[in-house]
Order: sequence, then C-alpha cells, then structure tokens
Amino acid sequence: MTVTWEELGWERLAPGVGRCRLPGWDCTAGLVLGAGTALMVDAGSSPAEGERLRTAAQRLAGHGVTHLALTHPHFDHVFGAAAFAGAETYGAVGIDAVLAYEREELRQDALRNGLPAPDADEAVAALPSPRHLVSGEWTLDLGDGRQALLANVGPGHTAHDLAVLVPGTPEIVFCGDLVEESGEPQAGPDAVPSRWPDALDRLLALGGEDALYVPGHGAVVDAAFVRRQRDALAARFGVS
Repeated sequence: MTVTWEELGWERLAPGVGRCRLPGWDCTAGLVLGAGTALMVDAGSSPAEGERLRTAAQRLAGHGVTHLALTHPHFDHVFGAAAFAGAETYGAVGIDAVLAYEREELRQDALRNGLPAPDADEAVAALPSPRHLVSGEWTLDLGDGRQALLANVGPGHTAHDLAVLVPGTPEIVFCGDLVEESGEPQAGPDAVPSRWPDALDRLLALGGEDALYVPGHGAVVDAAFVRRQRDALAARFGVS
C-alpha cells in the first residue's frame, strides 16, 4: 500500500525529496528517491533510530536504501549507519579516519549528551566507514533524470563537512550542521571557526538565492537565513 511522506511523519520538500526531524536532538535526516534508488542523508543517533529511518525509507521508496551520505562525523548523524548495510556510503575526505580511530571520543560525546550506554556501545561496535570519500564534488546519478551533488564544502562545523544538493524546482541543499535553525550553531573542539563563514559562502553559491536549505537541526530556511548566520559566525569568531 502506498504511503505518503506525511503519514510517516516526514516533510515532503519536492517530488521524491523529503526529510524528517528526529526526536531527542532534533536532528534532520533526508531522503532522495530515484529510479530504483534511494539516497539517505545522515543516519540518526543510534542503531534503533537508523532502523526506523531504513524502514520508513523502504516504505516510501518501495525498496531498500541504496546510497547513504554522512554530512559530518558526529554521533547524532552517524550512529545509525550500521542499519544501512549494503548501501554505498559517502563522506568528506577524512571522515573515515575519525570513524575508525576516534570511536571512543564519539562514544563519550554521545554519553555526555544523554545517549544510553548500551546504544552507544552497540553503535560504536558496528560503525561502518564510508567507502567513497569526497574531496571536491561528486555527482550521483540516481536514475530517471534524478541527480544529487555531494560537495565537500568544509571545514567549518567539523573538519569533514559534506553538503548534498538536489537539483530541481526548488533546489534543495542538505547542509548538515553547517547551518542550524533550532539553536545557535555549535562549535565544539573539532570545529574550524576561521573557515566556517567560507563554508557557508560555498553553500550559498551551491544552492543560490531560491534554494531551500535544510539545516542539521531545525526548520527549513532560505538563503537570507544562511547569509545572516554566516555573518553572525564571522562576527562571533572574528573573521571576515
């Protein structure tokens, strides 16, 4: 039986493109449907959350998730990745090293933010590493005229920030945590504040004035919001 995005608690942004706001950390996951393909953008904060995303995607697509793009290596965006076994997984160059060698740091961050220890332990034990590393831009052909452009636009929020542009009317840009709407952008110890405004300039150049920008946390925003956040970050960190 066909289901709608709304029936599953997702927000439809354009034909074949939607996102959901996950409970707990208000983290966004995106989905782009092609011809026999499905691209998931981020994987949720735990194995169980990843499974729920996988199940919803399968109901919407009529088949499994074929591609997974991880916008950056923070637990609330990657700890559900094991649920997408078999999907071609993408991330910015360097994310593989973080997920391979900094698992204990990711686990501790998850625990500090309230993820139950069994969930954190399960996620860390099963955490996969992206097979495909994006250094510049990478175009995915999803079939039936659908494409998605993966762009390494960082560093900024982390040293390994990946954005996903879905061409169309409107164009849609999944920003990861380079953009946040439901709170102030978070600059942790792995942020690169001096480069963050430049990353947002690249996002704006990628999507243009009429695009919908999907933040890592919060409601969908427009180019003017991204520009205001860019200027606020530049002032906050003393860069131009």
